[in-house]
Amino acid sequence: MSTARMKAVRYHSYGGSEVLVHEEVDRPVAGAGQVVVRVAGTSFNDADAGLRAGLRRDLIPLALPHIPNLDVAGVITEIGAGVTGRRVGDAVVALLPPTVPGAAAEYVAVPAESLASAPRTVDLADAAALPLVGLTAWQSLFEHAELKPGQHVLINGAGSAVGGYAVQLAVGTCATVTATAGARSRDRVRSYGADRIVDYTETSVPQALAGQQFDVVLNLAPTSLEENVRLVDLVAEGGAFVSITTPGPEDAGRGVRTMRVFVHGDAAQLAELVARVDAGELAIEVAERLSLADLATVHARASARFAHVAELAARVEGGHLAKRLRADPTAVHGRPVGEPLAGKTVLTP
Repeated sequence: MSTARMKAVRYHSYGGSEVLVHEEVDRPVAGAGQVVVRVAGTSFNDADAGLRAGLRRDLIPLALPHIPNLDVAGVITEIGAGVTGRRVGDAVVALLPPTVPGAAAEYVAVPAESLASAPRTVDLADAAALPLVGLTAWQSLFEHAELKPGQHVLINGAGSAVGGYAVQLAVGTCATVTATAGARSRDRVRSYGADRIVDYTETSVPQALAGQQFDVVLNLAPTSLEENVRLVDLVAEGGAFVSITTPGPEDAGRGVRTMRVFVHGDAAQLAELVARVDAGELAIEVAERLSLADLATVHARASARFAHVAELAARVEGGHLAKRLRADPTAVHGRPVGEPLAGKTVLTP
């Protein structure tokens, strides 16, 4: 009997956006502890570009050819041995482990332990815009910063996809929220309930907020180590500086904790995010909806932003990351195509 086939995007070698190929591959089957999901939508994250470029292959080795994309929303079509609590036809969302075949396909095998029921109040494909960035915001604020009601938080980079969720979650915690945003995202960030918005394009953030202190500074913007030192100066004694891009100084003094966040899958946290979406407390914003066949173009459109972040990280970290960036700069510095990405992009098979 012939193996069922499907369309997927894969890369057969590490490199720039040009290594992404839309092609026919074998459809997955559910192994023990897995379900097969018919993909309604997936979304692009900068982490997908980092994996494609091979910048972290020493930490996250991939079996090539590899199907990218960590976010998935879809419907269960097959259930593997040992899986309980799920049925064929269930609508689900998940953040996939980075080493398994991803969701840039018509079907994907998903570890059952990664699944959460999909939100009922948004289009299923759009729900793919939630897992990675929503979990990043949640873990930054609550696991690392330990944000509490009544505290003051500065969210630097609030106009980003993670930033939108972070503002909403912080407001929902009854924190006082100061957010940085440019003209393009200012109104959206304000609609999420931020108490104050600082336009970083007019004045540097440390200068605009000089003399003020925050219990938590959450940095979501690509910043240099020197910029992070100035942001740490805004943290109150005993407070927290949390960054998802480049790290803060190891010894900030004044009892300030500095942490760098690397998101991890957590089905219970994802289920809590879904519950907030369905309760009307958390909005999922999608800037663009495209065909999965356009994924290579999406990577190319994100190349300038990704290259900037990668260069800053390599400057701070050195080591394997800096060597790989020097050895194969084309894996990061692709030729930009079309308008740069602005907000979250969802792709459908």
